[in-house]
Amino acid sequence: MNFVLSDYHRSRKEEFRCFAEKEVDRGDHFPADNLRKAVQNGYMGLPLPPEWGGGGEDFLTYTILIEELSRVCASTGAIIAVHTSVGTFPLYYFGTEEQKKHYLPGLARGELLGAFALTESGAGSDAAALTTSAVRSGDGYILNGCKLFITSGGQADIYTVFATVDRSLGHRGITAFLVEKDTPGLIPGKPEKKMGLNRSNTTELRLEDLYIPASNRLGEEGSGFKIAMSLLDGGRIGIAAQALGLAQAAVDYGTAFLKQREEETGRKTDQYAAFELADLSTRLEAARLLVYRAALVKESGRKCSKEASMAKYYTTDLAVAAATRCIDLCGFPAAEAGSLPAGYFCDAKATQIYEGTNQIQRLVVARELLQ
Repeated sequence: MNFVLSDYHRSRKEEFRCFAEKEVDRGDHFPADNLRKAVQNGYMGLPLPPEWGGGGEDFLTYTILIEELSRVCASTGAIIAVHTSVGTFPLYYFGTEEQKKHYLPGLARGELLGAFALTESGAGSDAAALTTSAVRSGDGYILNGCKLFITSGGQADIYTVFATVDRSLGHRGITAFLVEKDTPGLIPGKPEKKMGLNRSNTTELRLEDLYIPASNRLGEEGSGFKIAMSLLDGGRIGIAAQALGLAQAAVDYGTAFLKQREEETGRKTDQYAAFELADLSTRLEAARLLVYRAALVKESGRKCSKEASMAKYYTTDLAVAAATRCIDLCGFPAAEAGSLPAGYFCDAKATQIYEGTNQIQRLVVARELLQ
């Protein structure tokens, strides 16, 4: 067991950090330029095989990429994480050869942006309660329903949409479909006004008499719930990496502030502030070990639900705490709207909620322990 990154992973981490600091902007609009630069560097399909247009990297390298991007722009990290983990992996793991040839190279190279449409107003934490329907019609299906909080809604080129062919079957009726953005009957809503991650479009997605050919069904009828659940572990590791970057950014900001104040006043930092910084830095290192371990377990091919959920809830809770303590240490200017610490807090809060709330993560861990 080695708790030190290899020379290769350290060099990639430095590469990703330099890219984020030099090329990624912190604007207030959809980060199209950031994504374009990520595409040029081959970052959109980092863990996918080269034969499908990906980078052929391991999951740890991908996790480090999301961490470093999120230190500078958490929205960019979120978009790429969702695109990769639940936007592209469904097709890679469950698509037919024909489906892969048609869509996967474009997704892996970043020419197409992927999205995941599972959540509904009555089916968030309980995904099996979804009501979007898929009714057989000729050689395809008619989909009707409404999805909520879809990352990259209105921007994505391909959506993995989940609907039920028979509500009486519960989760056994849920089926997955690949839906292109220009399909008649697919209607994205306006971007939600969120507390954080505002550069990432999050929208409603309505499906009104949307016809999809059976060739765009992903897997067999009734296999959708299994597909969705199998992808969430990787997605949660990505969100944990995003929160890790945010927590690091908050600790870095607070450290720099205290150092600058010492230089300006000639007084040493008081013990309370110094201990706060020490505690945060210690928790940050613990979180990094949790996140990297989860990535390594996933890469090994073993089940990683417990590790992914532990990493997700511990690190996202830490990101909120780190941003809060940063504001406490830096005072009123850090609490003003538009300040970096305030942005860290708002972005971090979102990571506690999406890709499964932290209450759900604790439930997953408890179930694994009590089996």
